[in-house]
Amino acid sequence: MIALLSRILGPDHVRPLNRALVLITVASVAEGLAYALLIPLLRALLAGDAPGAWPWLAAFGGAVAVAMVLRFRSDVAGFSTGAALSRGLHHRLGDHLARLPLGWFTRRRLGEVGMLASRGVLSTMAVPAHRLQPMIGAVATPATVALVLFLVDWRLALAALATAPLILLAQVWTNRTTANLDRERSVSADDAASRVVEYVQAQPVLRMGGTTGRGYGLLDSALAEQQRTGRRAAIKAIPGVLALSLTVQAGLTAPLVLGAGLALSDGIGTIDLLVVLILATRCVDPLLSLSDLAGQLRNSREELERIDAVLATPTLPEPADPAPVRGGDIELDTVRFVRDGREVLHGVSAVIPEGARVAFVGPSGAGKSTILQLIARFHDPDSGAVRLGGEDLKGLGSAQVTEHVSIVFQDVYLFDATISENVRLGRPDASDEEVFAAARAANLQEVVDRFPRGWDTAVGAGGAALSGGERQRVSIARALLKDAPVLLLDEPTAALDVVGEAALQSTLDGLMAGRTVIMVAHRLRTVRHVDQVFFVDDGNIVESGTHDELLTRGGRYANFWSMAQGRPQRVGKRR
Repeated sequence: MIALLSRILGPDHVRPLNRALVLITVASVAEGLAYALLIPLLRALLAGDAPGAWPWLAAFGGAVAVAMVLRFRSDVAGFSTGAALSRGLHHRLGDHLARLPLGWFTRRRLGEVGMLASRGVLSTMAVPAHRLQPMIGAVATPATVALVLFLVDWRLALAALATAPLILLAQVWTNRTTANLDRERSVSADDAASRVVEYVQAQPVLRMGGTTGRGYGLLDSALAEQQRTGRRAAIKAIPGVLALSLTVQAGLTAPLVLGAGLALSDGIGTIDLLVVLILATRCVDPLLSLSDLAGQLRNSREELERIDAVLATPTLPEPADPAPVRGGDIELDTVRFVRDGREVLHGVSAVIPEGARVAFVGPSGAGKSTILQLIARFHDPDSGAVRLGGEDLKGLGSAQVTEHVSIVFQDVYLFDATISENVRLGRPDASDEEVFAAARAANLQEVVDRFPRGWDTAVGAGGAALSGGERQRVSIARALLKDAPVLLLDEPTAALDVVGEAALQSTLDGLMAGRTVIMVAHRLRTVRHVDQVFFVDDGNIVESGTHDELLTRGGRYANFWSMAQGRPQRVGKRR
């Protein structure tokens, strides 16, 4: 657990944890050593030597006071370390996420990262004070007490220590038998939670179908599975808890039985036997708590393992000495790309001259958007190369690629900030005049004028205060402000109606002027006047040429165009 936490935090953020662990261990050992002073104190008291007991009582009180101060310091260190771990972990996650391929950020992963950044970090904060501190105390203090028994009788100390391997084996066995079930329980709980959200989101469909009152099968199944998994985990945990309890009781009984035998044979005094009884009793509660503490550690470990998996995700390699961009030509050279075990692109090749306008067209799932993502270096291809100005994107580095490429997505995400701040993301150091000029060119000013607060209008999470077309105008204003020479368009008008598309198209025409434009087209009206059309199907470019050339050829594109226009398919050669 400590090794995993140290790996997650990294060398720059692990020092507070190491200091807290040392202080927690010292406090636990000091508490155990304080009990060593009980031996002469109890001997004096039980022998009726009250004057001789006073110095030992004072020494014991002082030792307990020191142990309490150390315990208080370790408590403070545990809580302060938790806050430091939160800051360090957020920094590590943020820095690593900023270097991950942009294509890694799918909707599912965004949800997972959100959970890790909240629940995962909270779990990590609890580890020093609420997990490791009681666990270390439950082990270190009894171990120290067992060593103190050597001051009474070495045979009794060995009898107490002999049960330590049994307690360890019982704990390891319990962890192994319940770890998998804990994971199953966590998965079933997450599934049930997602089904509850799905049930809420599906209310319009369920009510229109009149099925709300009859329950929701997927949710019912998920809740039933969660109940079954929880029951199995509880039943499976019982043998481990009993085994740990029995071994702890054996650890208490063994020195007492041996001590009683030695006392009966005059091998040890009755007073020493009572001392052993008192010291051994002190160890029972911490050892019995190991089972609950181990379960809490397992729960925290699951969250830490998820964070560790994110931090172990390979980042895009960056060149030590990035090459300069020498031109604007873009080349795809036998590009092959695999996603989630499936080959999405099979050796795609294409050349896009600087200043050209090209479109990638084809059926859904053909690989069109993946090509755009590779040009923007959201990913690196598994083989082949994507070049800008004759230089492999890997040799340019992500920063230079980002500087030369702008993207207007179909789905626009706006931050919960003002319109001005969202536009300025295109170039944070831009002046107000440049921001306003980009907004006017994107026909965004008329949107701004509708709101009483104007540029200071908050758009809400995801841009909820704006319509789809208005969000697109903000996105286009960003791209205009950035003024990159290469523009990627993932069909930004696909989600708009005909009126909204027409209103936005003239804005896009202004954005595309003087740039290399590569678009993914779902509505084929937008590709009639591009310089070249690449028809993509099943991860391959099967046709290329101008719109008119491809129609004359009567191949796949011509059939696709005919279907889009609502006309019967034209029969031609398939390439």
